[in-house]
Amino acid sequence: MPSCVLAYSGGLDTSVILGWLQDEGYEVHAVYVDLGQPCEDREEILKKATDFGAKSARIVDVQEEMCREYAFSALKWQARYEGIYLLGTAIARPIISKVCLQVAREVGAEAYVHGATGKGNDQCRFQLAAEALDPHVKIIAPWRMESFRKLFPGRTEMIDYCDHKRITVKATASKPFSSDENCLHISYEAGVLEDLQVNGVEVVDFGMTVSPQEAPDAQEEVTITYEAGVPVAVNGQKESALGIVKALNEIGGRNGVGRIDIVENRFVGMKSRGVYEAPGMTLLYESHRYLEQLTLDRDLVHLRDRLSPEVAELIYYGFWYSTKMDSLQAFIDEAQKPVTGEVTLSLYKGNVGVLRRQSPNSLYDEEIATMEGSDVEGVSAYNQDDATGFLRIQGLPGRVQGLTNPRKY
Repeated sequence: MPSCVLAYSGGLDTSVILGWLQDEGYEVHAVYVDLGQPCEDREEILKKATDFGAKSARIVDVQEEMCREYAFSALKWQARYEGIYLLGTAIARPIISKVCLQVAREVGAEAYVHGATGKGNDQCRFQLAAEALDPHVKIIAPWRMESFRKLFPGRTEMIDYCDHKRITVKATASKPFSSDENCLHISYEAGVLEDLQVNGVEVVDFGMTVSPQEAPDAQEEVTITYEAGVPVAVNGQKESALGIVKALNEIGGRNGVGRIDIVENRFVGMKSRGVYEAPGMTLLYESHRYLEQLTLDRDLVHLRDRLSPEVAELIYYGFWYSTKMDSLQAFIDEAQKPVTGEVTLSLYKGNVGVLRRQSPNSLYDEEIATMEGSDVEGVSAYNQDDATGFLRIQGLPGRVQGLTNPRKY
């Protein structure tokens, strides 16, 4: 009997696929990659897999690795897809593929199966990551198979299938959302969210955040400490990467921080609507940027900002394991070495502001920047008389062009 490893979440898609694979004659090894999904009962998910016929079912915990090696690398880049999405789902996909291939090698499985739709981004992320790690990998993607789609043309039929098989899933006919959870964020798609006239944040049952309206009426402060661009402590308490994300999820979540509702451009070409919540990562991105303002020089941070959209695309599209990404990671690790210090944020009903920031590597000099008189001397001294020559040189091309091609005014 052929065998396969299924990236198993216990949700609607992978529950249906587990049954379908057995109908197709496969021995299935279900792998639940523990990414810190905040709203899932792991033992119940494993039990459901074995009860439904999986040859084996296991949990592989990669929460710390994902936060430290993947999420914090994206943080250094300030990587936001299309300027807003913090890539919580995209970051998780390459590590899921890596784990599933490791299990497949261990159990001797001949194929790797995922439940990503043929219309979405995750199929790209799973496959591109898997093929970069194992160029000979056999991938089974049921949603790209016509025979599977004929059996399950939509989520309604999948829900009916689960009801018939007595498989418990969270999706219902009234709220058939496709959700993806990990310790970095939760995403919500499909169902009524496909109607842009529906207010997404009002229909979704959020799992990590309260609404800004329900958040406390008092401001809360939080201080985040960084070393070389990596967060290492919250409110003076040193934590692991996962510990920091968890602590900030709790703090940001209770203050209504980190909800977004966007229409994004998928890698496959279509636009899609998603609602996301990422309280902890939102606080990290904000505090990290404030610290960079002190510690990175203008030309370096502007170069990073020009490259950041490309990095976000690489992650979003699924090219985490690529030579381009490797090289960019080496660059950002070097560039982030001065980003050490701490930032204190204020949180109030979904809003994030900065209260204080400090760094031993700060390039900000109050004596130079002051609008008052200054007696500063030496190499850092700023003589306002120097600005005359600076501007004459900067303006030379414009003056020459103005002589040869006068502008109307």
